[in-house]
Amino acid sequence: MDKISSPAEFQVSIQSPRLTVAVFKADWCSDCKFMDPFMPDVEQKYSDRLTLVEVDVDAVGDVSQEQNILGIPSFVAYTDGRELVRFVNKLRKSREEIENFLNTALDVYLSIHK
Repeated sequence: MDKISSPAEFQVSIQSPRLTVAVFKADWCSDCKFMDPFMPDVEQKYSDRLTLVEVDVDAVGDVSQEQNILGIPSFVAYTDGRELVRFVNKLRKSREEIENFLNTALDVYLSIHK
């Protein structure tokens, strides 16, 4: 998963016509660390259909505020600079919940890119 290190890099990533899902997290977040073991498999499973990018809320804090990220880990799907759907709360996320969200994001994306 590519790590976003600046607001400009974030803007470039979400402007893509491809479905891009930003994963907002932080090094100190235990619920974020809970996802670390299975996220590479999830990314591989969806790699042909979407791009996952990691946004460290401490490293690129303004982006988190602009995107109204109030809890981490959080997932927000974008295409062409527009937000499509989000999975934002402060609760730990299971692999199943993340994959369900990614499937929903794909459904929304495909409904507008037919």
